[in-house]
Amino acid sequence: MTAGGDGRPPIRHPVHRFGSRTIDFDREVVVMAIVNRTPDSFHDRGSTFALDAALAAAETAIEAGAAWIDVGGQPFAAGERLPAEEELDRVLPVVEGIRRHSDVVISVDTFEPQVAARCLAAGADVINDTTGLRDPALVDVLVKEGGHVVITHSLAPSPRAPVPRPEYGDVVTEVAAFLATQAQRALERGIREDHIVLDPGHDLNKNTLHSLELTRRFGEIAALGFPTLAAVSNKDFVGETLDAAGPDRLAGSLAAAVICVLHGARIVRMHDAAAACSAMRMTEAVLGLRQPARLQHNIDAAPAG
Repeated sequence: MTAGGDGRPPIRHPVHRFGSRTIDFDREVVVMAIVNRTPDSFHDRGSTFALDAALAAAETAIEAGAAWIDVGGQPFAAGERLPAEEELDRVLPVVEGIRRHSDVVISVDTFEPQVAARCLAAGADVINDTTGLRDPALVDVLVKEGGHVVITHSLAPSPRAPVPRPEYGDVVTEVAAFLATQAQRALERGIREDHIVLDPGHDLNKNTLHSLELTRRFGEIAALGFPTLAAVSNKDFVGETLDAAGPDRLAGSLAAAVICVLHGARIVRMHDAAAACSAMRMTEAVLGLRQPARLQHNIDAAPAG
């Protein structure tokens, strides 16, 4: 049991320090807001591609209560790999702009060692690696710079490589085994245990049935003992389950995120930060991690007379 006695799997090191900010993952569910500087993002379709729009989106998310901003410059989807310098042109100014005004946790969604090194030096705290930390050079950067890492499960043998019709015997068992192996390798290479976050990678080389199974059995991922991230926002498994287009997936995304949190997720990666923060604050209250903002209903004294 965790410190709160709420039934979620325990974490080996619940307290993580990101620059000047400390997060106790036993006492808080963190909303990671998404800011994509890509012209073809699957959800926002380039609405934050311009630098001023990206910085404005980050500011809005922080004001809504997001404690973490994830900045991306190229998609996971199969396609041509973006040159590192072009990716840097997209993500580095966002990192610098956010850091000038906030101590919020900043992650950069990249698998490029050069991009990771420059962004960590500029004030980013975390590298969100959707390729599962397969590149030894990226490990070297994280060890040298002291950065945190999100290790994400995927099957692609190289970044942005296509994996048609992915198959698993037992998707949760296989994902958990991969994450456990990669986390152990990271530790052996010198990454600190309290600098590792795990993400089972909903939809990443997985079909809808796979992602639903991961959501239902998320506790088996959380049981690995590291803070876990649920990146479920607006993904295709939500859309296919509900027969909902991109703009209509918020309710399903929030439901999936809450289910993951009840099974042990400590971080949710979401597009709509305001809605996600409200959902997570309510979930925290149900879990006994926070008090209601006010208590009045059936508590105030009855009027005299």
